[in-house]
Amino acid sequence: MTYSSMLIHESHRKSSMWSKFRCKNSWIVLFLINAFVIQSILYYKEICKWDEIKQEIDIIMGNERITHTLAHSVLKRLHRIITGVDKDKLNLDENSGVIYAITPTFVRPVQKAELTRLSQTFMHIPNFHWIVVEDAPLETPLVTKLLADSDLTYTQLAAQTPKNYKLGRTDPNWKKPRGVEQRNAALRWIRDNLKTSDKGVVFFADDDNTYSIKLFNEMLKVKKVGVWPVGLVGGLMVEKPICDNATNKVLGFNSVWKPDRPFPVDMAGFAIGLNLLLENRDAWFSYEVQGGYQESAILQQLITKDQLEPLADCCTKVYVWHTRTEPPLLNAEQMLIKKGKRSNAGIEV
Repeated sequence: MTYSSMLIHESHRKSSMWSKFRCKNSWIVLFLINAFVIQSILYYKEICKWDEIKQEIDIIMGNERITHTLAHSVLKRLHRIITGVDKDKLNLDENSGVIYAITPTFVRPVQKAELTRLSQTFMHIPNFHWIVVEDAPLETPLVTKLLADSDLTYTQLAAQTPKNYKLGRTDPNWKKPRGVEQRNAALRWIRDNLKTSDKGVVFFADDDNTYSIKLFNEMLKVKKVGVWPVGLVGGLMVEKPICDNATNKVLGFNSVWKPDRPFPVDMAGFAIGLNLLLENRDAWFSYEVQGGYQESAILQQLITKDQLEPLADCCTKVYVWHTRTEPPLLNAEQMLIKKGKRSNAGIEV
């Protein structure tokens, strides 16, 4: 074999060995890639499992916190009941009767917000019956759903204000009597469904006020007509009856807005004994009175000033405020409506 032949043979041998090595290495590379992919999939699955496990743990921990909070609340309440601290608050005396709260309402942007605030106050009051009367020809779905979700004992009514007594868009609130039709509809329901042997008190709970739970404890003391101070009304920080501590009688009122009214009180400043309303079936609210005289119109048909019962620590405590929610500015919403769109499409606000 010549030298050149030997070189060619050696070259061919090396080429063959390299081909075999590359072939073996390709299988090793493929194996490593395959192992990596499988490991990655398994790792991804493990991550997904962990995410699921973590979500379940979070739910369990959340439920644990809720359970702990509820248990703590129940134990605290039981302790207060046993020690007698909460006896008045929880109204454990079954003979005190039912509080019937009458709320006129009408469709407007803040309606649901107002009624939600009231319902979440009222839900803390035992022996409570909410009579909600809409200024509409029929009950509306929004109010129906809100009441159904509230877990309160309630009655939903609809009574539309006659057109000639409706306020115009630019009319001030005092120009025409408001809530007359709705309050009278509630009084009619009470007289049709309750009897003189029933015990309770009737309160006119307008949806633009803020109420302390303490106010309802005061109402349970009413025999004929109870009165108390109202905050942020009539141009004053507080409008209230003036009470004689010695006799526990009402001597007068500190009202500066139309102080010559027979009863210069706000609608939120009194409650009427149920029996008094049932015994005086001809006592109604009236359209034929001046603005601001609705309270006097009903009270004059039931009682005299010297029969008023001053409550809230002889009218020295404020448990209700005439807060009035400010109408929201919805200029941008009006622009959307003109374009055929709404920000609340399909959403109840």
